[in-house]
Amino acid sequence: MAITELFCWKCSQSLEDVLLPFSRFSRCKSCKVDLHVCRMCEFFDPKVNNSCREPIAENVSDKKRANFCGYFQAANHSQRDGSTEVTSNKESLEGLFGLDKGTSNLSTGDSDRSKQELDALFGLNDKKQD
Repeated sequence: MAITELFCWKCSQSLEDVLLPFSRFSRCKSCKVDLHVCRMCEFFDPKVNNSCREPIAENVSDKKRANFCGYFQAANHSQRDGSTEVTSNKESLEGLFGLDKGTSNLSTGDSDRSKQELDALFGLNDKKQD
């Protein structure tokens, strides 16, 4: 995949004046943040183990600091702030649990019945009578 234009992972400023490949010491001229970081890499994916799709790369604990990873390939990531991803995940969870935009579909009676079933499951009803 050819890189047409790169943007800083933190401030979104264009990196057209930075030479590729990034050295370990490359920094954004606007915000002075390191650029040879996991957040700028093609393999960065927060949804997988160690946030890296490269299976043999060593784990990097701080994804926002310069590192020596030999698999680094500069790329843009649209989820810079993660807000779109968070919204999508929240909607998925609401659908999974039958919730409608943050409100519960359970009535008060359903809630009481659910609590009674949980108490029975964990034997809490028996202890209340003692």
